[in-house]
Order: sequence, then C-alpha cells, then structure tokens
Amino acid sequence: MRENVAKASRLHTDGSILYKMVGREFADHQTVEHSMGEYVRWDENGAIHNNSAESFFSVFKRGMRGVYQHCSEKHLHRYLAEFEFRHNHRAALGVDDEKRVEAAVLGIVGKRLTYRTRPDRPAAG
Repeated sequence: MRENVAKASRLHTDGSILYKMVGREFADHQTVEHSMGEYVRWDENGAIHNNSAESFFSVFKRGMRGVYQHCSEKHLHRYLAEFEFRHNHRAALGVDDEKRVEAAVLGIVGKRLTYRTRPDRPAAG
C-alpha cells in the first residue's frame, strides 16, 4: 500500500489489524467490522465499505484461474492494469462498447510495442 496508494487517499478496509498501522499514513482510514456483521455504514462523506475492492479482486482472481491461469510477479502489474481498465470502463458505469474502444485506443497513443526474441539481441525496429 505504501508503494502503490497515494498518501492523500481515503482508505476503506475491514477491521483487520493488518491495516491499522498503515492506515495512519493516509489522509483518512475508515473501517467496517465484518466480524460484527457490519459491511457498510454511512458518515458525512458517504458510504464506508470495502465491497468495491473485494469485487475487483474477486473478478481478478476468477480471471487468473479461468482465463490466464498463470502470471509471473514480473508481469503482475500488466494483468492488474488490464483488469483495472475493464473495471473502470464497464457497462454498469455507463460505458458502452464504443466508448470502451475509444478509451483503449487512446491508451496506445505515443507507445510502441517492441519484442525481443533473445535478451542479447536489439529490439526490432
């Protein structure tokens, strides 16, 4: 979390002790106590829950087991980026197929895909 989450973030987690110390390093840290049957609660800033994160990782885990089946740590960030794109450009958020394709195409602007067959050979170009 320290490496990948902005310090200005408002964290929502469950009540696990794993999050208590690190939560102090961020702008705000709110928890829900699943052990007490609490899954969502409200404050002046809106709903507090971690359902979105749990849903995201549930879809990610199903994809990794069902579609990709293996992912090395070296490329994990790429798989996560793909699932992040899918999550942020889904129909439930009002993104239709046309808007999704436009967003995907915009993501390749200024980038170049290269492939090396062996580490000791220069990239094709």
